[in-house]
Amino acid sequence: MRSAEPGTRKPTPDTRILLVRPSALGDVSRTVPVLASLRRAFPEAAIDWLVDERYVDAVRHHPMLDGVVPFVRRGRGRLRLPAMWRRLRAGRYDRVYDLQGLLRSGLLTRATGAPRRVGFTDAREGGWLGYNVRHWIDAAVEHTVDRMLALVEADGVDPVRDMTLYVGGDDRAWAAGFLKRQGWADGYVCVAPTAQWLCKCWPIERYAEVARRLDRPVVVLAAPHETEQVQPLLDALGDRAVLPRTTVGQLMALIEGTDLLLCNDSAALHIAVGLDRSVVALFGPTDPRKVGPYRRDDAVVQPPNAGSLAFDYRRQRDDQAIISGITVETVWEKVQQAIMK
Repeated sequence: MRSAEPGTRKPTPDTRILLVRPSALGDVSRTVPVLASLRRAFPEAAIDWLVDERYVDAVRHHPMLDGVVPFVRRGRGRLRLPAMWRRLRAGRYDRVYDLQGLLRSGLLTRATGAPRRVGFTDAREGGWLGYNVRHWIDAAVEHTVDRMLALVEADGVDPVRDMTLYVGGDDRAWAAGFLKRQGWADGYVCVAPTAQWLCKCWPIERYAEVARRLDRPVVVLAAPHETEQVQPLLDALGDRAVLPRTTVGQLMALIEGTDLLLCNDSAALHIAVGLDRSVVALFGPTDPRKVGPYRRDDAVVQPPNAGSLAFDYRRQRDDQAIISGITVETVWEKVQQAIMK
């Protein structure tokens, strides 16, 4: 097993590294600083990323990455485990870093058979059983990005806080053609009003009120199954709004070109940070100190005293009580400031 103290490692060209962060899209997007850190520590290494097949586009164009290992689900969310096990073992990885810290990712890490398998001591669901090197990260390290960087730093890799994401040429060309067909040559705003749980969603009618005040067209970002949820916004804006059906890569391309992203705590937020776009992010029960736009505290809007309210958002998924404390006027003021930057 190879090991080294910080600053003393001498990478070799045959080092093979696997980064394990399969999901979800927002989490994958904000894991790229770990890739940047590993690349600087191991400039000659071959670095791969194990990621859910649905989110491959989020990382496959990153110039610091050598390869993507997608895993494919089949019925009822089960993995095609035997084939995945064989592929991971065939990768002959020297080091594997599990940044997810769950049972599934721990099992995938263990399946590689790598001599150095690194993860969090307190990985949930017994995920820690997949590692032979475990690091305890102080609870004072709050943000998810900082905790992931602290893990690799504890393993001797200096942190590189580079959130940059990269859009593929085909996806950028698709976005250009889409916007041309809409006749939107003078700029647009993206609005991402959905999230995994309703408690994280600002009321759609308030999004519509803010969007009506904008002096430019709106691209509404939502999954096909969320069409009904965003319909009031589309109805309010008429031909000033469009809801495109996109791949992840095309979604990234649209965010890359936007003048502003207005959103909840969702994947679109972290993509926009990685693409260095102006953002206004609305947070209710979730804590932006842990999961907010990384080093972009100025982009966050919260209700008064949100942090002091007792609320278990995993149990109260449909309760919009907290996020409803954000007023239209507060958001509109923030939007104006962001657009003028």
